[in-house]
Amino acid sequence: MKVAVIGGGIVGLATAHQLLCRLPSTELLLLEKEEGPGRHQSGNNSGVLHCGLYYKPGSAKARLAVTGIRSMVDFCQKNHVAYDLCGKIVVATEAEEIPRLHSLLERGTANGLLGLQLLKGEQIREIEPHAAGLEAIRVPQEGIVDYPAVSQAMVAAIRARGGEVRFCSEVTGFRQGPRWVIHTHSADYEADFLINCTGLHCDRVSRMAGNHDPAKIVPFRGEYYKLKPERQYLVKNLIYPVPDPKFPFLGVHFTRLIHGGVEAGPNAVLALAREGYRKTDFSLRDTVESLTYRGFWKFFLRYPSMCWQELKRSMSKELFCRSLQRLVPDLRVDDLAQGGAGVRAQAMSPNGDLVQDFYFVRQTRALHVLNAPSPAATASLAIADEILDTAREALAG
Repeated sequence: MKVAVIGGGIVGLATAHQLLCRLPSTELLLLEKEEGPGRHQSGNNSGVLHCGLYYKPGSAKARLAVTGIRSMVDFCQKNHVAYDLCGKIVVATEAEEIPRLHSLLERGTANGLLGLQLLKGEQIREIEPHAAGLEAIRVPQEGIVDYPAVSQAMVAAIRARGGEVRFCSEVTGFRQGPRWVIHTHSADYEADFLINCTGLHCDRVSRMAGNHDPAKIVPFRGEYYKLKPERQYLVKNLIYPVPDPKFPFLGVHFTRLIHGGVEAGPNAVLALAREGYRKTDFSLRDTVESLTYRGFWKFFLRYPSMCWQELKRSMSKELFCRSLQRLVPDLRVDDLAQGGAGVRAQAMSPNGDLVQDFYFVRQTRALHVLNAPSPAATASLAIADEILDTAREALAG
């Protein structure tokens, strides 16, 4: 059987890798439109290894983050990829956040996390001397990793097992017959089974293949600042806020990077291009698709205050700094240098709800991964196993 994986981000790479590990006789083709692997979500995130603290017990995100971080650490060890299970703290800075912090502790325990600790003020300062907080949870299993290096190692492993990886191969269409015919700008390919892991473009690729799920990708850009070198001592590892359940995003936080430095962010603003990493990036097609989607307007009318605050914070370094000062009061505006940005491929339903869990859709001789935002990078190898389990019968044939 010949299987084509569309998309060379970390989920597509992990799926190809696990398929060749589990079914080594499979003929595997991976097509990626960029010149190399992991050029979008996988290579433009903060590099955190998420162990499953936040996610609803029993959800795919909770299950696969807990198992996925073990698989990812094992992969990094075997392939000499830099990682560090440095731990993080989640900090309650106001009294009203403490009940939510305790609920988070219960959720993490239910998800099977080990070594969680509830900390009081002085205990917080022992771990993060410059962090503010009334109480906090210490999460020792959390860590940081070099995801671009993970992506490169996966490409090497796929090729070593006989898989074919083709870059600069954007899929432009499909033709269904006895086999799939996959059209790209440079060549046509055939396959018996398709796995769509195209992230920011997964809904479009899905529709090209004849699947018309109503969920649509609405891209949100997350912008980062970096702490200037002389002020990086303010953060030792990872400092996160207690998420507010009234809002769909986590909030800005601090992350130590695996090769040095500290990032602060991200916010969450509507991206005017699915690959829009700069404020000035604009795609007419992408913008029109978002702004004419009724789900987006229902989302906006549900969270007008949050959307406005996120936009203002995007335009104001002072407001961004003020949000960060809730976690580290000693931080100053002058401590922040411009960082990078990532774009989150977030599936949204027509009623305005963000699709919260990983979301796979089966089609005859195909499977589409239609929602795989964070913690998908951490959980990518476990997600791959889930994909293969879902498509087991078709792949066995």
